[in-house]
Amino acid sequence: MRRLLFLVWTSLVLGGTATAQQEGVSLIVLGTVQDGGLPHIGCQRACCASPEPEKMAPRHVVCLGLSDPAQGTSYLFEATPDLGAQMDALHRATGLPLPSGIFLTHAHIGHYSGLQFLGREALNAPGIPVYAMPRMSRFLRRNGPWRQLVSAGNIHLAPLKDGKAASLGPNLKVTPVRVPHRDEYSETVGFLIAGPRKTALFIPDIDKWERWETDIEAHIRAVDYAFLDATFFDASEVGYRDISEIPHPFVSESMARFARLPEAEKEKVFFIHMNHTNPLLDPESEASKAVEAAGFHIARQGQVFRL
Repeated sequence: MRRLLFLVWTSLVLGGTATAQQEGVSLIVLGTVQDGGLPHIGCQRACCASPEPEKMAPRHVVCLGLSDPAQGTSYLFEATPDLGAQMDALHRATGLPLPSGIFLTHAHIGHYSGLQFLGREALNAPGIPVYAMPRMSRFLRRNGPWRQLVSAGNIHLAPLKDGKAASLGPNLKVTPVRVPHRDEYSETVGFLIAGPRKTALFIPDIDKWERWETDIEAHIRAVDYAFLDATFFDASEVGYRDISEIPHPFVSESMARFARLPEAEKEKVFFIHMNHTNPLLDPESEASKAVEAAGFHIARQGQVFRL
């Protein structure tokens, strides 16, 4: 499995085009970084510095693409500040000019602010459906500049309900799942994505697993791929912030919690949504090697997963 994913990833990144058309219903990793991106604003650390910045591979904010060639549709999960590049990557992967819809997890900047590029100043989009939970929809409808996207017809708000599947065709369903997180402006959800053969769980943002009433291990057992919050690797990485303000599950904590899972279940876990300080962004780091040695995976931009 790892070898197959590496070969697909290599064809995407080095070849410049995706192979989703031949893959059937599939997920494409279009970004893996936390909201602030990489390089991160104001960061002078080695993680954001490069002696030759023009040679740095683009690292986009967390986003998944979804392709259903039989239906001629494609979707984005999250509208990030890198929306333009990610829409272009999805277009190259699917041959479709625009996504058929965008699913939003919550109202933190890396997950919805890319909607601004759908307005008159940029794309002037022709009514792209934006799938959102009730509070998220109200936030967009009532607050500028987002409400102008609604009134101008650039986006159409498609309502979601916790635990209720949205059907995207005969072989594709997406179900929002409420998770605990800082919910200043909207609720926060993850998504269960069910294709004709396989299913995926996407939870880029969540507070500590213990704060969730749901058993994350049960979700892992129920799906084929689990893309899980990996904002920080461990506590030592967060010395520059008050840790009480950012209660994400550390990767080290998740690994310890999942340690007793059978190897086949560990293989399903792909850590994603990594802060610019997270050593997992470097495939050659000791932390990355430790995660892989423990039986887990790290999501890499360009990977394709067949559903």
